[in-house]
Amino acid sequence: MESIIAYGIALLAAPLFPGFILKVKAFFAGKKGPPLLIKYYTVLKLFRKGSVYSTSTSFVFRMGPTVSFVTAAMALLFVPIAGASPVLSFHGDVIVLFYLFGLGRFFTVIAALDTASPFEGMGAAREVYFATLAEATTFSILVIFFRLNGALSFGEFFAGTNPITVWGGAGALLLLVIVSLFMVLLTENSRVPVDDPATHLELTMIHEVMILDHSGPDLALIELGAFFKLLFYAAFITCIVQPLQFTSPWLHALLFFGIMGLIYVAVGITESITARLKMNLVPKFILTSFALVFFAAILTTRVVS
Repeated sequence: MESIIAYGIALLAAPLFPGFILKVKAFFAGKKGPPLLIKYYTVLKLFRKGSVYSTSTSFVFRMGPTVSFVTAAMALLFVPIAGASPVLSFHGDVIVLFYLFGLGRFFTVIAALDTASPFEGMGAAREVYFATLAEATTFSILVIFFRLNGALSFGEFFAGTNPITVWGGAGALLLLVIVSLFMVLLTENSRVPVDDPATHLELTMIHEVMILDHSGPDLALIELGAFFKLLFYAAFITCIVQPLQFTSPWLHALLFFGIMGLIYVAVGITESITARLKMNLVPKFILTSFALVFFAAILTTRVVS
Protein backbone atom coordinates (compact mmCIF):
# COMPACT_ATOMS: atom_id res chain seq x y z
CA MET A 1 0.00 0.00 0.00
CA GLU A 2 2.88 2.37 0.82
CA SER A 3 4.32 1.84 -2.67
CA ILE A 4 0.98 2.58 -4.34
CA ILE A 5 0.54 5.75 -2.29
CA ALA A 6 4.04 6.94 -3.20
CA TYR A 7 3.34 6.18 -6.85
CA GLY A 8 0.07 8.12 -6.73
CA ILE A 9 1.76 11.11 -5.10
CA ALA A 10 4.44 11.07 -7.79
CA LEU A 11 1.83 11.09 -10.57
CA LEU A 12 -0.05 13.96 -8.95
CA ALA A 13 3.12 15.97 -8.27
CA ALA A 14 4.65 15.51 -11.73
CA PRO A 15 3.07 18.69 -13.21
CA LEU A 16 4.06 20.72 -10.13
CA PHE A 17 7.85 20.45 -10.37
CA PRO A 18 8.20 21.96 -13.89
CA GLY A 19 6.73 25.10 -12.30
CA PHE A 20 9.99 25.33 -10.32
CA ILE A 21 11.91 25.53 -13.60
CA LEU A 22 9.70 28.36 -14.85
CA LYS A 23 10.05 30.24 -11.56
CA VAL A 24 13.85 29.95 -11.62
CA LYS A 25 14.02 31.12 -15.24
CA ALA A 26 11.73 34.04 -14.40
CA PHE A 27 13.94 34.95 -11.43
CA PHE A 28 17.03 35.11 -13.64
CA ALA A 29 15.10 37.23 -16.13
CA GLY A 30 13.93 39.63 -13.41
CA LYS A 31 10.29 38.66 -13.81
CA LYS A 32 7.58 37.33 -11.50
CA GLY A 33 6.87 34.32 -13.67
CA PRO A 34 3.76 32.12 -13.90
CA PRO A 35 2.22 30.45 -10.83
CA LEU A 36 3.65 27.12 -9.70
CA LEU A 37 0.41 25.39 -10.67
CA ILE A 38 0.52 26.66 -14.25
CA LYS A 39 1.04 23.17 -15.70
CA TYR A 40 -2.10 21.88 -13.97
CA TYR A 41 -4.08 24.75 -15.48
CA THR A 42 -2.63 24.05 -18.91
CA VAL A 43 -3.42 20.33 -18.83
CA LEU A 44 -6.97 20.91 -17.57
CA LYS A 45 -7.55 23.52 -20.28
CA LEU A 46 -6.37 21.10 -22.96
CA PHE A 47 -8.67 18.34 -21.67
CA ARG A 48 -11.63 20.71 -21.98
CA LYS A 49 -10.87 21.34 -25.64
CA GLY A 50 -11.48 19.12 -28.64
CA SER A 51 -8.86 17.45 -30.84
CA VAL A 52 -8.42 18.37 -34.50
CA TYR A 53 -7.18 15.70 -36.92
CA SER A 54 -5.79 16.21 -40.38
CA THR A 55 -7.31 14.22 -43.23
CA SER A 56 -3.83 12.89 -44.03
CA THR A 57 -3.47 11.14 -40.66
CA SER A 58 -4.53 7.62 -39.67
CA PHE A 59 -5.14 5.74 -36.42
CA VAL A 60 -1.36 5.80 -35.84
CA PHE A 61 -1.52 9.55 -35.20
CA ARG A 62 -4.17 9.04 -32.51
CA MET A 63 -2.26 6.20 -30.85
CA GLY A 64 0.94 8.23 -30.36
CA PRO A 65 -0.18 10.41 -27.40
CA THR A 66 -1.86 7.52 -25.59
CA VAL A 67 1.11 5.17 -25.87
CA SER A 68 3.63 7.86 -24.85
CA PHE A 69 1.50 8.70 -21.79
CA VAL A 70 0.94 5.08 -20.73
CA THR A 71 4.58 4.03 -21.15
CA ALA A 72 5.84 7.00 -19.11
CA ALA A 73 3.33 6.25 -16.34
CA MET A 74 4.29 2.57 -16.38
CA ALA A 75 8.00 3.40 -16.08
CA LEU A 76 7.36 5.08 -12.72
CA LEU A 77 5.99 1.77 -11.42
CA PHE A 78 9.57 0.47 -11.26
CA VAL A 79 11.00 3.43 -9.29
CA PRO A 80 11.45 3.23 -5.47
CA ILE A 81 9.83 6.61 -4.78
CA ALA A 82 10.51 8.25 -1.40
CA GLY A 83 12.10 5.09 0.00
CA ALA A 84 9.07 2.90 -0.73
CA SER A 85 9.53 -0.31 -2.67
CA PRO A 86 8.58 -0.03 -6.33
CA VAL A 87 5.11 -1.16 -7.29
CA LEU A 88 6.61 -3.56 -9.85
CA SER A 89 9.99 -5.25 -9.54
CA PHE A 90 11.57 -8.32 -11.09
CA HIS A 91 14.97 -9.49 -12.29
CA GLY A 92 15.85 -7.65 -15.48
CA ASP A 93 13.21 -4.95 -15.12
CA VAL A 94 15.78 -2.24 -15.92
CA ILE A 95 15.79 -3.42 -19.52
CA VAL A 96 11.99 -3.39 -19.71
CA LEU A 97 11.88 0.00 -18.02
CA PHE A 98 14.05 1.85 -20.51
CA TYR A 99 12.53 0.09 -23.48
CA LEU A 100 9.16 1.37 -22.30
CA PHE A 101 10.53 4.84 -22.98
CA GLY A 102 11.77 3.55 -26.32
CA LEU A 103 8.29 2.30 -27.15
CA GLY A 104 6.76 5.64 -26.26
CA ARG A 105 9.31 7.45 -28.40
CA PHE A 106 8.68 5.09 -31.31
CA PHE A 107 4.95 5.84 -31.35
CA THR A 108 5.58 9.57 -30.96
CA VAL A 109 7.92 9.46 -33.94
CA ILE A 110 5.64 7.46 -36.22
CA ALA A 111 2.71 9.69 -35.22
CA ALA A 112 4.79 12.66 -36.38
CA LEU A 113 5.66 10.89 -39.63
CA ASP A 114 1.98 10.02 -40.13
CA THR A 115 1.17 13.71 -40.61
CA ALA A 116 3.27 13.81 -43.82
CA SER A 117 4.75 17.10 -42.60
CA PRO A 118 8.40 17.67 -43.58
CA PHE A 119 8.97 19.71 -40.42
CA GLU A 120 7.70 16.93 -38.16
CA GLY A 121 9.76 14.41 -40.09
CA MET A 122 12.83 16.57 -39.49
CA GLY A 123 12.12 16.70 -35.77
CA ALA A 124 11.53 12.95 -35.65
CA ALA A 125 14.89 12.28 -37.31
CA ARG A 126 16.68 14.49 -34.80
CA GLU A 127 14.83 12.90 -31.88
CA VAL A 128 15.81 9.37 -32.90
CA TYR A 129 19.42 10.31 -33.59
CA PHE A 130 20.00 12.07 -30.28
CA ALA A 131 18.10 9.39 -28.34
CA THR A 132 20.36 6.73 -29.85
CA LEU A 133 23.42 8.56 -28.56
CA ALA A 134 21.85 9.03 -25.12
CA GLU A 135 21.00 5.32 -24.87
CA ALA A 136 24.71 4.50 -24.92
CA THR A 137 25.14 6.53 -21.73
CA THR A 138 22.02 5.11 -20.09
CA PHE A 139 22.91 1.47 -20.60
CA SER A 140 26.53 2.12 -19.60
CA ILE A 141 25.19 3.44 -16.29
CA LEU A 142 23.17 0.25 -15.87
CA VAL A 143 26.33 -1.80 -16.49
CA ILE A 144 28.13 0.19 -13.77
CA PHE A 145 25.27 -0.37 -11.34
CA PHE A 146 25.29 -4.08 -12.10
CA ARG A 147 29.00 -4.24 -11.32
CA LEU A 148 28.51 -2.38 -8.06
CA ASN A 149 25.30 -4.07 -6.94
CA GLY A 150 25.06 -7.35 -8.85
CA ALA A 151 21.35 -6.82 -9.51
CA LEU A 152 19.36 -6.20 -12.68
CA SER A 153 16.37 -4.65 -10.95
CA PHE A 154 15.83 -0.92 -10.56
CA GLY A 155 14.39 -1.42 -7.11
CA GLU A 156 17.36 -3.54 -6.01
CA PHE A 157 19.73 -0.78 -7.10
CA PHE A 158 18.38 1.61 -4.44
CA ALA A 159 16.05 -0.30 -2.11
CA GLY A 160 17.87 -3.63 -1.81
CA THR A 161 20.36 -4.96 0.72
CA ASN A 162 23.29 -3.19 -0.99
CA PRO A 163 21.88 0.16 -2.15
CA ILE A 164 23.83 2.33 -4.55
CA THR A 165 24.41 5.79 -3.10
CA VAL A 166 26.91 8.58 -3.59
CA TRP A 167 27.62 8.41 0.16
CA GLY A 168 28.96 4.85 -0.11
CA GLY A 169 32.37 3.50 -1.03
CA ALA A 170 31.89 4.20 -4.75
CA GLY A 171 30.81 7.79 -4.17
CA ALA A 172 33.60 9.38 -6.21
CA LEU A 173 32.77 7.57 -9.44
CA LEU A 174 29.04 8.01 -8.83
CA LEU A 175 29.63 11.77 -9.01
CA LEU A 176 30.59 11.21 -12.65
CA VAL A 177 27.44 9.13 -13.10
CA ILE A 178 25.28 11.90 -11.61
CA VAL A 179 26.74 14.53 -13.96
CA SER A 180 26.29 12.30 -17.01
CA LEU A 181 22.77 11.33 -15.90
CA PHE A 182 21.87 15.00 -15.55
CA MET A 183 23.07 15.53 -19.12
CA VAL A 184 20.90 12.61 -20.23
CA LEU A 185 17.97 14.18 -18.37
CA LEU A 186 18.42 17.38 -20.39
CA THR A 187 18.69 15.37 -23.61
CA GLU A 188 15.82 12.96 -23.11
CA ASN A 189 13.47 15.70 -21.95
CA SER A 190 14.35 18.18 -24.70
CA ARG A 191 15.76 20.84 -22.39
CA VAL A 192 18.40 23.50 -22.98
CA PRO A 193 21.15 23.20 -24.23
CA VAL A 194 19.90 20.31 -26.40
CA ASP A 195 16.45 21.69 -27.19
CA ASP A 196 14.29 24.59 -26.06
CA PRO A 197 10.72 23.70 -25.06
CA ALA A 198 9.73 27.39 -25.31
CA THR A 199 10.82 27.93 -28.91
CA HIS A 200 8.40 28.28 -31.82
CA LEU A 201 10.87 28.08 -34.69
CA GLU A 202 10.32 24.82 -36.57
CA LEU A 203 13.83 24.74 -37.99
CA THR A 204 15.41 24.66 -34.52
CA MET A 205 12.91 22.47 -32.66
CA ILE A 206 13.25 18.76 -31.93
CA HIS A 207 10.51 17.45 -29.66
CA GLU A 208 8.08 20.34 -29.99
CA VAL A 209 8.03 20.16 -33.77
CA MET A 210 6.92 16.50 -33.60
CA ILE A 211 3.73 17.41 -31.73
CA LEU A 212 2.71 20.52 -33.69
CA ASP A 213 -0.40 18.79 -35.11
CA HIS A 214 -1.60 17.42 -31.77
CA SER A 215 -4.26 19.35 -29.90
CA GLY A 216 -6.76 19.11 -27.07
CA PRO A 217 -6.75 15.92 -24.96
CA ASP A 218 -4.06 14.36 -27.19
CA LEU A 219 -1.68 17.22 -26.43
CA ALA A 220 -2.60 16.99 -22.75
CA LEU A 221 -1.57 13.30 -22.69
CA ILE A 222 1.72 14.18 -24.38
CA GLU A 223 2.36 16.90 -21.80
CA LEU A 224 1.59 14.55 -18.91
CA GLY A 225 3.86 11.89 -20.38
CA ALA A 226 6.65 14.47 -20.61
CA PHE A 227 6.11 15.45 -16.96
CA PHE A 228 6.29 11.78 -15.89
CA LYS A 229 9.45 11.21 -17.91
CA LEU A 230 11.17 14.25 -16.43
CA LEU A 231 10.14 13.13 -12.94
CA PHE A 232 11.55 9.66 -13.62
CA TYR A 233 15.02 10.98 -14.42
CA ALA A 234 14.89 13.41 -11.50
CA ALA A 235 13.90 10.53 -9.20
CA PHE A 236 16.73 8.44 -10.68
CA ILE A 237 19.28 11.07 -9.64
CA THR A 238 17.57 11.59 -6.29
CA CYS A 239 17.86 7.89 -5.44
CA ILE A 240 21.63 8.15 -5.92
CA VAL A 241 22.01 11.40 -3.99
CA GLN A 242 19.69 10.82 -1.02
CA PRO A 243 21.93 10.47 2.04
CA LEU A 244 19.65 9.45 4.91
CA GLN A 245 17.15 6.73 5.72
CA PHE A 246 14.38 7.72 8.12
CA THR A 247 12.14 5.38 10.07
CA SER A 248 9.26 7.75 9.40
CA PRO A 249 8.08 7.41 5.77
CA TRP A 250 6.84 11.02 5.80
CA LEU A 251 10.27 12.42 6.70
CA HIS A 252 11.81 10.21 4.04
CA ALA A 253 9.29 11.44 1.48
CA LEU A 254 9.93 15.07 2.48
CA LEU A 255 13.68 14.66 1.95
CA PHE A 256 13.17 12.75 -1.29
CA PHE A 257 10.87 15.31 -2.89
CA GLY A 258 13.00 18.15 -1.50
CA ILE A 259 16.10 16.82 -3.28
CA MET A 260 14.02 16.25 -6.41
CA GLY A 261 12.86 19.86 -6.27
CA LEU A 262 16.49 20.98 -6.15
CA ILE A 263 17.18 18.98 -9.30
CA TYR A 264 14.39 20.85 -11.08
CA VAL A 265 15.89 24.09 -9.79
CA ALA A 266 19.24 22.98 -11.25
CA VAL A 267 17.49 22.44 -14.61
CA GLY A 268 16.09 25.96 -14.40
CA ILE A 269 19.52 27.42 -13.57
CA THR A 270 21.08 25.50 -16.45
CA GLU A 271 18.49 26.83 -18.88
CA SER A 272 18.97 30.37 -17.53
CA ILE A 273 22.76 30.55 -17.84
CA THR A 274 23.29 28.31 -20.87
CA ALA A 275 22.56 29.05 -24.49
CA ARG A 276 21.12 26.41 -26.74
CA LEU A 277 23.82 24.59 -28.66
CA LYS A 278 24.06 24.62 -32.43
CA MET A 279 22.58 21.45 -33.86
CA ASN A 280 25.97 20.09 -34.93
CA LEU A 281 27.29 20.46 -31.36
CA VAL A 282 24.47 18.54 -29.68
CA PRO A 283 25.99 15.09 -30.46
CA LYS A 284 29.25 16.21 -28.84
CA PHE A 285 27.34 17.26 -25.72
CA ILE A 286 25.60 13.89 -25.50
CA LEU A 287 28.78 11.94 -26.17
CA THR A 288 30.48 13.89 -23.37
CA SER A 289 28.07 12.21 -20.95
CA PHE A 290 29.08 8.85 -22.40
CA ALA A 291 32.77 9.71 -21.96
CA LEU A 292 32.18 10.46 -18.27
CA VAL A 293 30.33 7.18 -17.76
CA PHE A 294 33.00 5.27 -19.67
CA PHE A 295 35.64 6.70 -17.35
CA ALA A 296 33.47 5.76 -14.34
CA ALA A 297 33.14 2.23 -15.75
CA ILE A 298 36.93 1.95 -15.82
CA LEU A 299 37.04 3.04 -12.20
CA THR A 300 34.55 0.32 -11.23
CA THR A 301 37.15 -2.29 -12.06
CA ARG A 302 39.21 -0.83 -9.25
CA VAL A 303 36.29 -0.55 -6.80
CA VAL A 304 34.97 -4.08 -7.45
CA SER A 305 38.38 -5.69 -7.24
